[in-house]
Amino acid sequence: MSVPKLSWRSAVGRVDSIETPYTRVYIHGMSFEHHRQPLASRNHFARRLLKFAGYSAAFLAVSLLVGLGGYHWICDLGWVDSLLNASMILTGMGPVSTLSSDAAKLFASAYALFSGVAFLTTFSILIAPILHRILHRLHLNERGE
Repeated sequence: MSVPKLSWRSAVGRVDSIETPYTRVYIHGMSFEHHRQPLASRNHFARRLLKFAGYSAAFLAVSLLVGLGGYHWICDLGWVDSLLNASMILTGMGPVSTLSSDAAKLFASAYALFSGVAFLTTFSILIAPILHRILHRLHLNERGE
């Protein structure tokens, strides 16, 4: 039996797709099985975890590069000191170097706010497959499967 595939173009120009009835939902490369489908195998789940860990690592790398560049060019710190400050802010430990200019202080403030959101985003991306599997398993148990 052929499954019809619905597609549309999103606002950012990517093609999203939803296959019907009750099959996987693909949105920008992130896929999860529908609640009426059986639970994914452990191998598939492990690959999904690795994929989402890669997404998280890529997001953290970009966030660190933003801080590294900002501390180097805006705050006039050396590369090693910029890396140290960006890493410490991104992990929530706080700044290390004293900043003297107003532009440097404004950047550090904005980067600290961004880092808090980046931490929550990274954690959410990383935990999404685990929570989905738990909720899917509970839903299957509810139906008696």
